[in-house]
Amino acid sequence: MKAAARQAWALVLLAAPAIALAAGDATPFQGARLFGIPVEFVLFAVTLAGVAIFHHHTLPIALGGAALVALYKIVASPFKTGAGLPGFVVHVEHEWVMLANLLLLLVGFALLAQFFQESRIPDLLPNYLPDDWKGGFVLLVLVFVLSSFLDNIAAAMIGGAIAMIVFKGKVHIGYLAAIVAASNAGGAGSVVGDTTTTMMWISGISPLEVFEAFLASAVALLICGVVAARQQHAYQPIQKDATEGVAIDWVCVGVVAFILVLAIVVNVTVNVAFNEISDRFPFLGVAVWVAILLHIPMRRPKWHLIPGAIKGAVFLLSLVLAASMMPVDELPPASWQSALALGFVSAVFDNIPLTALAIKQGGYDWGFLAFAVGYGGSMIWFGSSAGVALSNMYPQARSVGLWLRHGWHVALGYVAGFFVMLALLGFHPGSVPRGSSAAAPAAAGASK
Repeated sequence: MKAAARQAWALVLLAAPAIALAAGDATPFQGARLFGIPVEFVLFAVTLAGVAIFHHHTLPIALGGAALVALYKIVASPFKTGAGLPGFVVHVEHEWVMLANLLLLLVGFALLAQFFQESRIPDLLPNYLPDDWKGGFVLLVLVFVLSSFLDNIAAAMIGGAIAMIVFKGKVHIGYLAAIVAASNAGGAGSVVGDTTTTMMWISGISPLEVFEAFLASAVALLICGVVAARQQHAYQPIQKDATEGVAIDWVCVGVVAFILVLAIVVNVTVNVAFNEISDRFPFLGVAVWVAILLHIPMRRPKWHLIPGAIKGAVFLLSLVLAASMMPVDELPPASWQSALALGFVSAVFDNIPLTALAIKQGGYDWGFLAFAVGYGGSMIWFGSSAGVALSNMYPQARSVGLWLRHGWHVALGYVAGFFVMLALLGFHPGSVPRGSSAAAPAAAGASK
């Protein structure tokens, strides 16, 4: 019980900034408060603590927590979309596209990872990776690069599939945390690498303003990547030579390539050229499944993987839905301190509504915000969709205590990367997004 209590306290410490955001909300709030904190946040914190302590029962706890929050909102605390059951229905209508996309992507990319594994490319990689701990580090760099133009879920799953082969199925939890961190870090500086940065691009923020996040991401990857690679080497060294007689399955390679290319094209086309309809239908998730189904005559997917992937997806969707019902209507004034705190909040809170609030508020240096909300979710396994997806492949990762104990370097990388960027570039309010209430940067000034 002492170990479980330490896990719960560690999670509460990470969740503290989110509670502070709620307590500092200046918008009139109609629901009940407990010690000045909205009851919704208390219920959400209890749910997260339950996930941390009873990590073998995460799905029923997350479902129960979401149901409890929804019931409380329906009965006693109006939604932003209205009171009672009608308000809840309208709220779900606003969220369903994001939830459907997450479900389709998490399950679809689980099949993608299996196709990639069956292509036998991972079996040949030991011939091209260094034989010592640097091989594990190079693999993390590969995940980082892939995530800069792929969805971070796909990058993490591909990295996990390679690790499964080159480390002979024995992957250290600290290294799993680093795979998630690398996938989230790679997407932080690219407007096509993460949903949050794409949101900024759509809002009129220049890709160059987001690109500076790569500075912090590179520092974070260097720190957590070196430590994790050494952890992995001590736990299970990388395979030195490729398996003899391996033949590449080019059909599987083609399936993987087609799915990824179609996902990239649809993501860019819908979000940039037709962004006015991007929130009306889960185009990206459907595109991935269309690509999978088209290739059934050539390579049948491993359908037995779907139930496990669905369980992981439903777990994440439950937390995302619960987070979307939290009464956070505004953030603290934009500053580097606020951006730093948002990174820790992202470890327990969905980063999409946080990013939407930040865009509406304006005044942020968008490179700092992109790194914070993108990389911050790596600090806990369920803090990002990439972490949840990878935990379906490696169930031993579903322990907050073990993740924090062995993946401590992820948080260290976050803090180091943030302050290196702050020291070298300074925090300067960026472009005013469309629909933002912020003043122009010249009027807002700059701080360092």
